[in-house]
Amino acid sequence: MFNSLSDRFSKTFRNLSGRGRISEANIREAMEEIRQALLEADVNLDVVNSFCERVQKEALGEEVLQSLKPGQQMTHIVHQHLVDLMGPVDSHIMFVEPAPTVIMLCGLQGTGKTTTCSKLAAYLKRNGRNTLVCAADLQRPAAVEQLRVVIDGVEANGKGNAQVAFHGEPDKCAEYGSATGVAIGVCQRALKRARSERFDVLILDTAGRLHVDDDLMKELDGIRYALNPHQIYLVVDAMTGQDAVQSASAFNERMNVDGVILTKLDSDTRGGAALSVKEVTGAPIKFIGVGEGHDALEEFHPERMAGRILGMGDVVSLVEKAQQEVDEDEAEAMAERLAKGQFTMNDFVKQIRSLRRMGPLKQIMGMLPGVGSAIKNLDGHEGQLDRLEAIVGSMTNQEREEATLLKNKSRVRRVARGSGASGPEVNKLMKQFDMIKKMSTQMAGMGMLGKMKAMKGMQGEDAMAGMEQLAGMSTRGSTKTTSVKKKFKKRKRR
Repeated sequence: MFNSLSDRFSKTFRNLSGRGRISEANIREAMEEIRQALLEADVNLDVVNSFCERVQKEALGEEVLQSLKPGQQMTHIVHQHLVDLMGPVDSHIMFVEPAPTVIMLCGLQGTGKTTTCSKLAAYLKRNGRNTLVCAADLQRPAAVEQLRVVIDGVEANGKGNAQVAFHGEPDKCAEYGSATGVAIGVCQRALKRARSERFDVLILDTAGRLHVDDDLMKELDGIRYALNPHQIYLVVDAMTGQDAVQSASAFNERMNVDGVILTKLDSDTRGGAALSVKEVTGAPIKFIGVGEGHDALEEFHPERMAGRILGMGDVVSLVEKAQQEVDEDEAEAMAERLAKGQFTMNDFVKQIRSLRRMGPLKQIMGMLPGVGSAIKNLDGHEGQLDRLEAIVGSMTNQEREEATLLKNKSRVRRVARGSGASGPEVNKLMKQFDMIKKMSTQMAGMGMLGKMKAMKGMQGEDAMAGMEQLAGMSTRGSTKTTSVKKKFKKRKRR
């Protein structure tokens, strides 16, 4: 997420940090680099000019010019102005009494609107809200069936005890798909059902077009006047950059939307839409889509997003993800086992699976402070984790509990054949597991201060090398890993 923009910002601030005291000329030079970075990220030109003017005015103040750490001062100023640019915003949904709260989703075709419906329903389910989702897109072929399938998936596999149900009338799609009044009728019957069956929320998945046109707006206007939704959210594809901002502006002028949901932010998007849409349209970003799964919809927090852009990480979101995926009782039991030195290969695989449930490894690592551009090295490494699990899956139950048994060469050959790996790969995994077991046992007995000291220095590229070791990834020929090993040997000699 925003890798290119983050790299440019980090480079600019590093250059300032290396200058000691700075001058107005240094700041103007840095601001020109920031301006270029924002333009390359496809941020709206007017937004770029306004943003840079505000930052430069504050940066030229005496506090920065007299600072012994100008790079940090500039980072703080840019961070605050990025937060102001994207916010403020309250991402929580305002629910009404009596229920149901009616939420209308609109947007162009291909933005991920139907998928976002399922994600929003899953989000509401996790928060204890019974939700009915109405298929009001009678234009696109198979749109009703697609929504039914994804909503059935949310109800079957989503987290939380609340109910998620689907309302669709496919016969109306086949016979009257071009009539605006038919879509209104479907929505009205869905609202009647939501009231009678006491649903907390009704979500309307409306039709889209390939472009903003009068027919589309008339249909959306009809639904809006007939049902008077409490919230209208515009779904925008972040990958389309300034086209997304222009369409958002057109929708907002006609529909007066209450918020924007940015989709596909897990891609290597340049970030222009995220940084421009609030300033241009005045409509706040409420949620962001960061993956394909039902749970890949996050509340939008400007301060956290600004931290990610500037390479400062997003530890709060990381902790929230961990709380969702990690069972507290299981975590306590694991901690006790670590303290007693009973860490097994089964425990190791459980930890890897817990990490993977939190999201793609590259996305999770991007939330850690100091990692920055090093996450580029994680492309394609999800497959390495599959390989690791295959190796462990080829072991017997006894071997997983007593890893020392795999010092036997015949056992290693059998595991290698069963997993499709080579003997050296199996041996390498066992060495790494032994190292992790010793490190985990030592840290299990430390207090918080001791753990922080133990982790100190494991930042940036060194931290990535450590993660590659943890995940059992191939690091042959890696200069980063070599440098870490040399440091370790020097410390050992001392």
